Amino acid sequence: MTKKRKHQEDFQKVKLKVGKKKPKLENATDTTFKTKAIQIPEQLKEDGVLPTQNRKLNIKDLLSQMHHYSPGVKHNALLGLKDLLSQYPFVIDAHLSNIISEVAAVFTDKDSGVRGAAVHLLQFLASKIRAEQIAPFFPLVSAHLSSAMTHISEGIQEDSLKVLDVLLEAYPALLTDRSSILLKNFVELISHQQLSKRLKSREKLSWMLSVNPNRRVTSQQWRLNVLTRLKKFLQAVVDGSSEIEDEGLQEQKDSPHSVRNPVCISWKVHANNQQHIQLFENGGLRPKINSSFRLRSLASVMDSAEKGLSSAENLKGFIEIIIPLLIECWIEASPAQSAPILGNLLESESQQLMQQVLSIIHLLWKLTKRHDETYKMELWLRMNYLVDFKHHFMRHFPYSLQETVKHKKKDSCKGNKYCMTSSNSVDHLLLNLTLCDIMVSLASTSTLQMDSGWLDMIRKFVTDTLQDGSKLNSKQVNRLLGVTWRLMQIQQNKVATEPLIKAVYTLYQQRNLLFPVRTLLLKFFSRVYQKEDLRTQRIRSRSKVLSRWLAGLPQQLALLGLRNPELSNQLIDIIHSAASRSNKELLQSLQATAARIYDPLDGALVLLPAEAQRRLVQLVYFLPCLPAPLLACLSRCCIMGRVSSELAATLIGILHMRSSFAGWKCQVQDNSVNDVDYFSFLFSTLIGFSREELTSLQGIRGKPHISQTQLSPVHLYLTDLDQFLHHWAVTEMICHSLSTVPSQSQCFDILQTGICKYLVGLVVIPDSTAGSVLCAINKLLDQACILSENLHKFLASCCYSLLYFLLTLDKEDAEHVQKRDVLWGSCISALALLPRLLRLMLQSLQVSRICREELPVVAQLLRLLMQHGQLRSHMITNEFLVQQIIKDIMTLKSGEVQEQWLTDLHYCFNIYLASHPQGPGPINAVY
Repeated sequence: MTKKRKHQEDFQKVKLKVGKKKPKLENATDTTFKTKAIQIPEQLKEDGVLPTQNRKLNIKDLLSQMHHYSPGVKHNALLGLKDLLSQYPFVIDAHLSNIISEVAAVFTDKDSGVRGAAVHLLQFLASKIRAEQIAPFFPLVSAHLSSAMTHISEGIQEDSLKVLDVLLEAYPALLTDRSSILLKNFVELISHQQLSKRLKSREKLSWMLSVNPNRRVTSQQWRLNVLTRLKKFLQAVVDGSSEIEDEGLQEQKDSPHSVRNPVCISWKVHANNQQHIQLFENGGLRPKINSSFRLRSLASVMDSAEKGLSSAENLKGFIEIIIPLLIECWIEASPAQSAPILGNLLESESQQLMQQVLSIIHLLWKLTKRHDETYKMELWLRMNYLVDFKHHFMRHFPYSLQETVKHKKKDSCKGNKYCMTSSNSVDHLLLNLTLCDIMVSLASTSTLQMDSGWLDMIRKFVTDTLQDGSKLNSKQVNRLLGVTWRLMQIQQNKVATEPLIKAVYTLYQQRNLLFPVRTLLLKFFSRVYQKEDLRTQRIRSRSKVLSRWLAGLPQQLALLGLRNPELSNQLIDIIHSAASRSNKELLQSLQATAARIYDPLDGALVLLPAEAQRRLVQLVYFLPCLPAPLLACLSRCCIMGRVSSELAATLIGILHMRSSFAGWKCQVQDNSVNDVDYFSFLFSTLIGFSREELTSLQGIRGKPHISQTQLSPVHLYLTDLDQFLHHWAVTEMICHSLSTVPSQSQCFDILQTGICKYLVGLVVIPDSTAGSVLCAINKLLDQACILSENLHKFLASCCYSLLYFLLTLDKEDAEHVQKRDVLWGSCISALALLPRLLRLMLQSLQVSRICREELPVVAQLLRLLMQHGQLRSHMITNEFLVQQIIKDIMTLKSGEVQEQWLTDLHYCFNIYLASHPQGPGPINAVY
């Protein structure tokens, strides 16, 4: 009992008393705490600034939902991303890396709805993201695309083609850089490696078409879908290779490399050694170096797998794989051997598949032409595939479509059995032309006899297509002309080429041809002409059809005018090329049409843009003869302002070079420019107005168009500033041409006769005409020249009228103020060269006949003439006349308060004339 009690004492229970607190345990935890507010404004602000979409989710929330297990959440996240990025495009740049990685990751998602939303989002992003922005992330996109194309799921493979379409449309260059991987994926989509015990070597594995019954579409439709994308991919590879030269005629593209920038040279600057002439090799184009040596490109240091189709070895390997598969596809789609008479009829889907097969082969043929050993590559292609192509492709050639067109569109084809089209835009004429293009590329001059059978079939098809009068689009014509050109190169005798050229000319003569079609035809004929011109330097046997085409170009240019400036430019280029080669037929036609081309009212010269005008002016140099009517048209073109003053000066220079005064050491062409007609052209252009226009000006009176004074019988017609500046620039070139005539006295007599006949006696004369006449007189006048009395009086009247106009000119009249320098200089130079002219002008200053308002003008004129250094000696000689004029002015102003202008006149007379200073002083008048 005692032991038990002792055991209980170790664990004694504490007795609590009522009203007392429970004592704290020794191991009790203190749960009291204090709090303080922590403010983090920047972090809170960051979350608040991120834009959200209608579900209040920002970019981070949406990207995180892309990893959700639920397809519905991922689908909504993709839709939300598109909605968010369309509202806030700046978010794309800030989160581009995350967006690209997350979107590319769902290319292989199991749910079709998620993949479809990803394709739509990718299509939206492609329109917002530039190629240089996505380039760093494109290897990741390409890897996910490759994974989708080779996925075991058929649905993912089908959707991968949609992704491929988007990338090919937006980033073709980035996609083709990874061609080695994608090409293998294309092959695996439609075929599989053939497993056979007979294949002992694994180096060359054969491939065979695969059939998958689990697909939603037929095997033929699936192959068509894949081959369509493969054709687009190869087209992107071809477009990205600038070294490829197509034997056909390419359609016009807005490429900066296809534009030739001419080098404009100012010979006036170079003649004074102010600027050196810089030579440009090949006119800025890529030079063709005829050398057996090649510099190693940067691509040569890469692995052959990284080169893609730029490597000849890789290209051959891909051709060896894909061509047998394409032939198998062709065999499945080809018609039966028993074909109807009208051609081998094809179903729409079969024809589409055959078209893709031939297009892929055609693009591969293009790629073979960019390698250095093109001839060896063509031999390899012929040796391996000509037999199969003849057996399968040419067996049922030509092909036509089973469906016929509707009756409403029957007229457009005009019974052409190869020109039927269906509602799904299948172009079987292009199918036949592509086949022709592939086959003729395998033929050459050395194999002509062996290939004559199928070449005759192609030649007949091409000829019939060109001559049947059907309406062809530019793509068809481009391929058609390419085949025609190749046929002409294979068999270069005139018997074979003349029917082909005639057939093309038949198509060229059709009306209402599309502009791209007309352009292609012009390029073809130009190329044939240049080739024939080089060949016929030794053997002059020109094509009659080609000569007829050339002879019709000037007439077409005259009829075309401004309706199609681009086509007119092409015509001018071809005409210029043939004229520079002295083509007889073209020069005769150009001579007959020149009056219409250079018509000053509606000719091509005044209607076309400046660059075309420059080429047309250059054509004047090649004209066999320049008769008086044509020179009259050219003169009107120069003075009407429809061409620039620089171009008018160029035209005057060309006519001077064609004249007998150009100073040629060799004999110029007889009767090309008659001397009388040449001087008539120069005088008419110098006057600047026709006889009819001068006659119509005589009835104009009063301001603001007329400046007149009572002391001169000549009234000035005030021309517009633009017209005046243009006329003055032309005048300077005319004066230069007149000054180069060897006999200056005879030239001056001709000018004097023209002025007296057509200008003397007129009351109203344009200010530019009066200034131009004085400028020409100053340029041609020498000691041997004798002026008639009528010319003296006319020039004196012109001088006073011009000086009066300049002195009464309002300084606020900015338009006419700019005429002051040139007109004042012409008048002072004429008065300095001809002392009698100054005397006659002073004699005409009979102040008793003028009103008092004109007296200050006369006084200012006398003061300026006395102050001018060049006229000082002449004014001293006429001191008596000046003194008499001043007396007459004083008589009229007697009894009045003497004004400042009269005081200034007395002062100048006393300083410069009354004291008789010896020699001309350095003072020049400033008005």
